[in-house]
Amino acid sequence: MKEVLSIYEARIEMFSLSRKRYNHQLRISGIIRLLAFLATIAGIYFFWNSWQAAVAIAIAGIATFLILVARHENLKQKRNYYEELLRINEQEIAVGNGDYEDMPAGNEFEEDDHDYSRDIDLFGIGSFFQYLNRTALKEGRQQLASHLTANKIIGITARQEAIAELGKMLDFRQEYEATARLLENNTRPTVIVDWIKSYKPFVPYIYSWLCYLQFAFSLITAVLYGMDVIGGYWLAGVFFIGLLISGRYVKQLLILHNYISELEGFFIQYGKLLELIEKTDFKGVVLQGLKDQVITTGRTASGRLQDLGKAIVRLDQGSNMLMGIFVNAFGLWNLKQTHSIEVWLKENKEFIAPWLEAVAQIDAMNSLGNFAYNHPNYSYPEIKEGDFQLKAAQVIHPLLDPGKAVGNTIDIHTGEFFIITGANMAGKSTFLRTISMSIVMANVGLPIWAESMDYAPIKLITSMRTSDSLKDDESYFFSELKRLKFIVDKMEREKYFIVLDEILKGTNSVDKASGSRKLIEKLTRKNATGIIATHDLSLTEVANEHEHISNYYFDAQIINDELFFDYTFKTGVATNMNASFLLKKMGIV
Repeated sequence: MKEVLSIYEARIEMFSLSRKRYNHQLRISGIIRLLAFLATIAGIYFFWNSWQAAVAIAIAGIATFLILVARHENLKQKRNYYEELLRINEQEIAVGNGDYEDMPAGNEFEEDDHDYSRDIDLFGIGSFFQYLNRTALKEGRQQLASHLTANKIIGITARQEAIAELGKMLDFRQEYEATARLLENNTRPTVIVDWIKSYKPFVPYIYSWLCYLQFAFSLITAVLYGMDVIGGYWLAGVFFIGLLISGRYVKQLLILHNYISELEGFFIQYGKLLELIEKTDFKGVVLQGLKDQVITTGRTASGRLQDLGKAIVRLDQGSNMLMGIFVNAFGLWNLKQTHSIEVWLKENKEFIAPWLEAVAQIDAMNSLGNFAYNHPNYSYPEIKEGDFQLKAAQVIHPLLDPGKAVGNTIDIHTGEFFIITGANMAGKSTFLRTISMSIVMANVGLPIWAESMDYAPIKLITSMRTSDSLKDDESYFFSELKRLKFIVDKMEREKYFIVLDEILKGTNSVDKASGSRKLIEKLTRKNATGIIATHDLSLTEVANEHEHISNYYFDAQIINDELFFDYTFKTGVATNMNASFLLKKMGIV
């Protein structure tokens, strides 16, 4: 990890220099803009008595100023781009040092009835999602959450290949993230797709060429007027005819302009993201499949989206009060641009959804690739065929402190059930979450923190954090029963790896022991596979009657009136408990 952090530090230094350079250029650009403005005002003032010269100076000055404004905005975009790259690398160093509390926690993705998401710190403050997530787009964040909750066991090898490939593409990932973070529009892509598909054109085809005719006639009229061949009434007539034609559609033009101008940055920025995908030579089937989604006959998706963005910019220019009245009167400017936009919407409405989906998927997968890059010591599970098996050597939870974490080895196959006992704080629950998270990560295609892992895939289901519900008038015990029923019902349809932590806590100890034993025996009869942690040592007796049930434990020792844990997964039944000791040690009793 230290080598990775040193790379981020070097990139911070490089991007800081780039940002400094563009800040300097922006200061110079601002001065030039001011001088151009002052020069235009001065020229108009000195040539006020010659209105032709004053108008020419005003037009030239306005044109120059607009060009300088566009150049200044371009410089600002580049400066902002390097600021984002700088921030991305600073963030990586912070996360690498354990500081990720300010990252999006993903609470919105928690589901009460999901197979495992509420039990294993997948979302929320201090969660795996918060540690993993580097998405820049809302849709990418949703896709990333979907990857983590999919419980999908088909195509793992292809996903591993894609993550490993992206893991090596540091420049691409950061360029993509920085570009996506410059997107300021908050409109959801699904809303845009629906609007495009339902849009009804209103500008007739005639305006695809009538604008050129109007402009040519206006230009000829202006030249003839300047040569004193015709009077000013001709020029005024052309002017008002153009205004009359444009005025017929002014209400519809305003509605379209007000909506689509807000999407200008969206289309331009998504065009840049598509261009990054198009020009990247992906090798794996998953990434190449996403690239294929943005390959469109005739022209690239990025070129098409950028064309739309430019048309929207031109529509904005034609709606500017300073020059809009002239370009619309003499060239029917807004009608031409609107017609171009409507043609684009018609030609591309079937392509837009796959384009945006590919952009969001790459955004999500970049987080997975980034995780692989940041953890070069992690191992990709070796995916096996056939019945379930999980054989992991020195496996550790990814959120544990590397300086304190203790690895454990587990070897469990289909039909086996492990009962885990141990004292409070000895490591039972952490171990359950470690195994659960390793299965989730393996199914997603991520590398895990282990020396090695042989894995024949299986879906995960858990019951570890039941809570009562005031809203639904449910007791804690009834909520537990509902969760267990949820698990048993799902087992009837598919195979799962079951993780249970201290079940039936909401009833008395005798009832709890009896109920837990009956549940374990039923699961065993159904050839279920999984692990259960418990404080109830009587439950371990069931292993004597079923060959597929085994006992394991985490030990605790009291030495010189101090409590010690080795956090090591061992065969057998726990003999040392610590509740009474801790109550006394803390002065509670």
